[in-house]
Amino acid sequence: MQPKARKAYVPGLAALLVALVAGCSGGGAADGTVTDTKPGGPTTATTAQPGKYRTLREPCGSVPRSMLKDLLPGAASLPEEQQTKVYQGTASVTYDTDRRVGCSWKATSPDASNQLMIDLERVVSYDPAVSDADRAQEVYTKKETAAGLSPASGTPSGTPSTSGTGTGTDTAPGTTTQTGSPSASGSPSGTPSGTPSDGTTPDGLEPRVLDSLGDAAFLDDVLARPGAAAQQRSVSVVFRTSNVIVTVRYTEQPAHPTVVPDSKELQDKAQGLARTLNEQLNE
Repeated sequence: MQPKARKAYVPGLAALLVALVAGCSGGGAADGTVTDTKPGGPTTATTAQPGKYRTLREPCGSVPRSMLKDLLPGAASLPEEQQTKVYQGTASVTYDTDRRVGCSWKATSPDASNQLMIDLERVVSYDPAVSDADRAQEVYTKKETAAGLSPASGTPSGTPSTSGTGTGTDTAPGTTTQTGSPSASGSPSGTPSGTPSDGTTPDGLEPRVLDSLGDAAFLDDVLARPGAAAQQRSVSVVFRTSNVIVTVRYTEQPAHPTVVPDSKELQDKAQGLARTLNEQLNE
């Protein structure tokens, strides 16, 4: 009796079939992430979320006329044509209005000179693992620290900072960042920031972290003597909303050398404007 013929077994063909089956059943995920199946355990590559804001508002038109009249009392005595020019403000020179914009106003009366500045910066992270909002928080924290505040406690750290401290903002390759931009503290150039005003700032009005304004906020109050016969107070409010950081700086210099600008009045006005700008961002 003839033995039955054995079927030929091809090892290479079997291995190919196994590989094809494995390739069809794995490698991808339904959510679009890529899974690494190499030895050592699966890992998932993720991309950080982009910022909430992709553009910035036109700054000079962002402050209501009623607020400008209150912040710049010296303009009320000017002829109508000059009033209009004062209220229009002067736009800051920037190289990318989708990344940074600003505006400033100034008016002088027989009693005092007042200056107002706002600065809006949209932070972009070029690290795919860091979101725009997280990168903006890093920049904001540097500003808060430069103002002499401790991010953990919100109280003055006792270490004076100088105006013009770098913000550490990311810039796109080939992008030029303007120099001479407003500092986080809003203090005049060369004036120490984050230091008590030699006892002239009332208790409770010292530089501090603010609640209920954006995602994070702080206030700085600096009394300086830019000239032998003048006392100048600058109040700055800085806050972050998602990936946008806003700085409001309000300065008053009385005409009489013995007059000290009132902290509470300047702080209330600066905070009022900051809340208005925050509301506009959330419209």
